[in-house]
Amino acid sequence: MITVRFEDFERIDMRIGKIVECQDFPQARKPAYRLRIDFGEEIGLKNSSAQLKERYRDRSELVGKKVVAVINLPPKQVANFVSEVLVLGVSDGKGGVILLVPDSEDAPLGSRVF
Repeated sequence: MITVRFEDFERIDMRIGKIVECQDFPQARKPAYRLRIDFGEEIGLKNSSAQLKERYRDRSELVGKKVVAVINLPPKQVANFVSEVLVLGVSDGKGGVILLVPDSEDAPLGSRVF
């Protein structure tokens, strides 16, 4: 395990967003979706490529879901798509990803995770 200083953790900007669009992403090397995520008025809409197809086979179950994402990493080119934020999740132990989500729908879009 790597130990980091608290100041290092504070530099990671994690926010609450809501998936407003989910499209198949056949150009990706690994099965993935192209997501459009709303982070509220201050931050706006951002794109993300996310390898969620193993667990979330129906795209419609993702639309409207609130998620936790890192918004201050540099953009990453994934095939023909620029991913602007990193949606956070954990392994389900079977090759899928379980999204990290707020435990209340009351969490405002764009609110910072601390």
